[in-house]
Amino acid sequence: MPFEGASARLNEYLQWVAARVDEGLAGYLPRVQPEARVLREAMEYSVIGAGKRLRAALVIESAYVCGADRERAMPVACAIEMIHAYSLIHDDLPCMDDDDYRRGKLANHKVFGEGIAVLAGDALLTQAFWLLSTLPVVASVSWDNTVRIIQEVAQAAGAEGMVGGQVADLDAEARPPDARLLEYIHTHKTGALFRASTRAGALRAGADGETLERLTEFAGHFGVAFQIVDDLLDV
Repeated sequence: MPFEGASARLNEYLQWVAARVDEGLAGYLPRVQPEARVLREAMEYSVIGAGKRLRAALVIESAYVCGADRERAMPVACAIEMIHAYSLIHDDLPCMDDDDYRRGKLANHKVFGEGIAVLAGDALLTQAFWLLSTLPVVASVSWDNTVRIIQEVAQAAGAEGMVGGQVADLDAEARPPDARLLEYIHTHKTGALFRASTRAGALRAGADGETLERLTEFAGHFGVAFQIVDDLLDV
């Protein structure tokens, strides 16, 4: 079947993305003093060698189709993966989704304790924005596009995106099933970062407005498809 070959190529590509992102993350994570060594360990635990790197792939390919070299998109991809890892660390906390495992291993707070887990998530989030702020230097991105990328990612990570989606998710636990609320949770808690990944990659390449809107539409459909598959796997 033709899809078998396509699936193999996709998996091979995602393995390449994962390897390159891990290399980048190892260099972009902060160098801490010995007194805070456990913080670096907790950050590495959740962000290095973790996940399929779909968000990073969206950054890289959006930049590529808009004319940028894939390697030059790596700093943005790494920043997005830091934010994704931060969100998972915090989601797993007892005060949130209260999960003991993540990606087949103990959740961050089960290994390092709740306090260090919270701080590791905080550190990943702030390090991501530090990295994005360096784009004019490390990736030759214009200052205008750097500001736009930071705004896109901040909106996706904050109250209008992932944080707002998590609030709705917590609220949903005490309410009857609601299709509208479920859609809000999916588009904000999960979909917002997919959308920002795609737009940030395009902005890194200096995409025009029409191209940016087309990619945004694609990201919306991708997010819905991802959520459907994720829900089916949970059944």
